[in-house]
Amino acid sequence: MTTTNPFDAALEDFPSKSGEGAEAYRKFPYMPVGEAVDMGHDENGTPLFDPRIFDSGEFARNPYPYYRILRDHYPVFHDQLHNCYFVTRYEDITDCYFDEIGFNTIPKGSSSGVLGNTQLELSGIEHRRRRNIYGRHLVGAALTKRIHALEELANELIEEWWDPNNTKGVEIHEDSNTVTLELGKAFANEFPISVVAQVLGIPQDARQQFTWWYDAMMSGLGGSDTHHEGLEARQDLEEYVEELVEERRGKPTYLHDENGNEICLDIISELCHSEIDGSVMSTEEITSFIALVVGGGGETTRGAILNLWYLLLQHPDQYRQVKENEELWDTAFHEMLRHSTSIGGQPRHNTFDIVMHGVHIPAGSLMHMVDVSANHDERIFKDPEDFNIFRDDLYSGKILRSGHNKEGKCSHMAFGVGPHLCPGAWISHQETVIGSQILDKVFKNVRINTDRMPKDIDGESLAPIGLGSIRELWLDFDLPS
Repeated sequence: MTTTNPFDAALEDFPSKSGEGAEAYRKFPYMPVGEAVDMGHDENGTPLFDPRIFDSGEFARNPYPYYRILRDHYPVFHDQLHNCYFVTRYEDITDCYFDEIGFNTIPKGSSSGVLGNTQLELSGIEHRRRRNIYGRHLVGAALTKRIHALEELANELIEEWWDPNNTKGVEIHEDSNTVTLELGKAFANEFPISVVAQVLGIPQDARQQFTWWYDAMMSGLGGSDTHHEGLEARQDLEEYVEELVEERRGKPTYLHDENGNEICLDIISELCHSEIDGSVMSTEEITSFIALVVGGGGETTRGAILNLWYLLLQHPDQYRQVKENEELWDTAFHEMLRHSTSIGGQPRHNTFDIVMHGVHIPAGSLMHMVDVSANHDERIFKDPEDFNIFRDDLYSGKILRSGHNKEGKCSHMAFGVGPHLCPGAWISHQETVIGSQILDKVFKNVRINTDRMPKDIDGESLAPIGLGSIRELWLDFDLPS
């Protein structure tokens, strides 16, 4: 039976399935990485697609064969179950991101929960004016001048490892001359948010509290169990920022270079004295900016550091060459984001009725631009499931809002492209690369502690990253002399 929607056809099999195996079929069995569950075929041999797979554990750990089905057979997939449309090919997503009129920013209300009303929901000149206010702190010379502070923060965190009463869970085994640690707890969870706090201008005595606000807000994005705590954390942050704003309006504070010279106003001071349409920004607007920068420069970087080390240590030949040539850390960073970004994609609303790949999409529909699928599009990247820092089809130079597509090299989509390219992209790049270079100087003969890491379905091999980022990374390395 021919059907216009592969979900309808996939459902036809379910009523006839009962008894042993039926429940497992509905829950979707775990497959070897790279292989998809057989959801049936139509009379022409086209694979059918059941959107219930999106809610399964199988999809979370092994998403790419399912995105391949969508790219090849349903490049615009109407998901009736979740009432949305998935756009999965690289070129289609790029076109949408650059069409500010046709695909007018993210759906209203998407960011208004824990993060508040952020500029993500703005477009055009309103978006550009607000972004430019703080964007100068997150690119170019401003980032370069802060490298010394970033290095100091990283070294301070590492220095804490050697305290016999350290709170990072670092285990020092004198008998075997080894160190065991979980990289998230020991470094990656705290390092990026410490950098962001400094860039914003959060006073040193409030950094620990700021870290708690950050943790609670990020956890609050994940579901109803933690949403309430996230809202409370944002309210606490807003009350704190309100006092800070009043202080900075009269007495702004500055970022300093390694010699103690003033570089520029910190972001909070800058925002306190910035005007939009002739009026200074409200405390709520400033707090929303802070929440956005925290999300972009904190959580994204945490996942980037863990994923980068997880992948490099599973590809020792590539890691060895990165160690021998520090310039390859930038290349490895970009290939990690192409291969296993912690940012899945961005939602959009279409302004007008449109037809894409023969699918009619009514105006105002929820459309998901699936960046992780674009990063694995065989039309752009050869052997996309392979982690290869030496691939010749990936652009790994300076991050550009305009993206890059020239002479067979394309940018990855981890940060998106166009006007809404992730505002934390540049600082995430800097934190991940410099932080990893500093870690590498401490990690002598570093290796994954496989006994403490989650395993895949065979019970032996390491679990794949899947969607998002790994939550923990246990490492062993030789005790420094």
